[in-house]
Amino acid sequence: MKLLHLFFLKPQKSYWLGLLLLLSTLPVLAQDQVPILADSVHAIPDTLLFKIQKAQAAITEINAANKKEYGVNRIQEGIEQAETTINPIKADLTTSGSTLHAKDLQSYSLILKDAQTKLTAWQNSLSKASNDLQKRANQVIGLSKDSLLNVTETDVAEKQLYTAQLTELKIRLQRSGERTTAKLDTISRLLANVSALSLTVTDLQNQVQEQLRTSGENVYSKESPYLWEAPNRVDRTNVERIVSSSYQGQKKILSYFLNSAWDNRVLLLLTAAAFFIWVYSNFKKARKLELRQKLGDLKFQHITPVPILATFIVLFNLPPLFEPDSPSLYIELTQFFLLVCLTISLRSIVKGEDRKHWLMLVGLYMTLIIVNTLLNDSLYLRLGLLALNGTFLYLGMLIYRKLKQTPVKERLIKPVVILYLVLNVLAILLNIFGRVSLAKVYSMTAVIGLIQMVGLDVFIQILSDALELQIKLSACSEGIFSRVSIPRSRAAFRRAMTVVAIILWVLVFFINLGVAGGVFALLQQILTKTRTFGSVTFTLGNILLFGVIVYVANLLQKHIGVLFGESSVTFDNKTERKSSKLVLIRLVILILGVLMAITASGIPMDRLTVVLGALSVGIGLGMQNIVNNFVSGIILIFEKPFQIGDYVELADKKGKVQDIGIRSSKMLTPQGSVVVIPNGDLLSGRLVNWTLSNSYLKTELTFKVNADADLDKVTKIVETEIGKLNDSLKNIPPEVLVNAIAADSIELKILAWVTNIYVEANFKSQLLTRLMVRFKEAEIKVM
Repeated sequence: MKLLHLFFLKPQKSYWLGLLLLLSTLPVLAQDQVPILADSVHAIPDTLLFKIQKAQAAITEINAANKKEYGVNRIQEGIEQAETTINPIKADLTTSGSTLHAKDLQSYSLILKDAQTKLTAWQNSLSKASNDLQKRANQVIGLSKDSLLNVTETDVAEKQLYTAQLTELKIRLQRSGERTTAKLDTISRLLANVSALSLTVTDLQNQVQEQLRTSGENVYSKESPYLWEAPNRVDRTNVERIVSSSYQGQKKILSYFLNSAWDNRVLLLLTAAAFFIWVYSNFKKARKLELRQKLGDLKFQHITPVPILATFIVLFNLPPLFEPDSPSLYIELTQFFLLVCLTISLRSIVKGEDRKHWLMLVGLYMTLIIVNTLLNDSLYLRLGLLALNGTFLYLGMLIYRKLKQTPVKERLIKPVVILYLVLNVLAILLNIFGRVSLAKVYSMTAVIGLIQMVGLDVFIQILSDALELQIKLSACSEGIFSRVSIPRSRAAFRRAMTVVAIILWVLVFFINLGVAGGVFALLQQILTKTRTFGSVTFTLGNILLFGVIVYVANLLQKHIGVLFGESSVTFDNKTERKSSKLVLIRLVILILGVLMAITASGIPMDRLTVVLGALSVGIGLGMQNIVNNFVSGIILIFEKPFQIGDYVELADKKGKVQDIGIRSSKMLTPQGSVVVIPNGDLLSGRLVNWTLSNSYLKTELTFKVNADADLDKVTKIVETEIGKLNDSLKNIPPEVLVNAIAADSIELKILAWVTNIYVEANFKSQLLTRLMVRFKEAEIKVM
């Protein structure tokens, strides 16, 4: 080990000195060796050749290993970048007078955790490289100490023949030793830097955790003097230092977030781009001549043929949904840009005093950002924050009266505005009693909440306008919205957007308060905690996922027909048969949904088998009809005794098949009522399908004529009038039969074929009307 230390852990000169001493001792060692016996002389060349080949292979392997970079340049750049990231955090944590809020500390904790992970990976990589190089160095030393690879004057003649090869081998060995030593020295220095930086990061992590603990314990404790005790002078140097350290720290938080969450941001940008393309392409379609005449003038409040501004409003409203772990600075920036876009968008809508109030809100929000950055214990700055809170209270009352007229429901506006007013009042009280950090947080949260409410209102209106444009285009071109109820679609869309708006507002509210991480952790703990019910273990998250999957599957199977061109069945004179493949698709969706839900629930299949076995008893006792109807529905899908649009008759009910479901089917009667029939009755009862192969119908009607009437003349009149009717089949002549004979009358039965079952009543009415006229002309008395 001393020799290894001499070779590789000393500077370059020590290495050469050690190597020279080693080589100089080789002759002495050789002289001390026992003289080689005569019978071993011939074995020396074979052993020497083997040693030379082994040494050459080892040197080649060492040189190849020395060519490896071991990621030195990458790690060196990473260390410099890590130092650039950590130094502002270190300065912000050590700056006197700088009070960090929990949300900033949590962001710092994430940055330091990421840095420590990288440093640990680098440390492991460098340690592995150092061990590898140490192994190579030991190989060089071992070969240098091998006496068989050194030539002396006392060596036998056979060995002296390899002097040139051994000399060259020695030179190559020295060069390999130099390269290995230099590489090992570089790795060792880099490993020392990584270890030192890792210790620094560990220390900073401990500081952050300590401050987080104390901030949680003393969140409402006094951190600054009471307002009446606050110093009335501003320490400019201290303010500049606080602002500089805070700026650098916030910059690193934002930079870290932008670099780590780029994938979600790309998805957000693609969503905004998709919205732009959707609206732009719809306006482009609307400019076509054939659609322009049907649509008329298209006037919308928030979208234009090139919806750039509307796209930006959508873009700046959605970050909390795509990036729920956003730092507060990122949210504040997006809300500022949203405020600018809203100001431009509302300039033609908001007039008079409302515009003044809005512009005042914009100016006060920008002032609040500056004051929050500079705020410390100084009396004047704290009085400035009090003045801002008072002005915000005044504006809140004014805006509340105006926002009642917006499409957002009042029950959603009222809680937001009340919360806005409460937070401003709390900010004033906290400022007065020395809780400056909380006052800053509450002030910013209140203002951003109010701005976001307006932004989400405009966001809903923009999407509603875009949907309205799509509905108009679709209705004119017989698209998807021509097959659904437009009022119901509008209402459902607005409800969905309202739910999204509420989620976005709550997310931003929690992020600004700095409790988003705690809320998410609490929800995660509640949803992922393992619970036991008897012998079954489950989590609330799995149960929730089970319910969501079943709900989505049920919703999808109900509305999947819209995507396949399904429209409502009407009772008109047209025979229109539709495929029942949608029933099979619905069945597949339900089965897949149930299977996915069971898988997501985490319930073991053996336990599920036991449950199904217990349910089979209930099925056998009380659910026979349900199972029978379900199985009958599956049989109807494959056997197809009728399809949607067929005219069927079951018992005393006649009508048009409107829908074939899994458990029951619907029939639309001529009276306009919808009859729900269990599939079991359809399969087991006597079902008549009038339109299975064709829609022709043989109808009959009877009437009586005077016994003295000429039957041939009557028959000729009937055949003539039936032939004139459009709904009669021309290729099948009608039949006039004598049905009964009385003393003074003859009852005749007319059998005729009509083209459609739906025109039977109209056919009879027209025929009887014509026969009445013709019989009067022919003086044939109808009894």
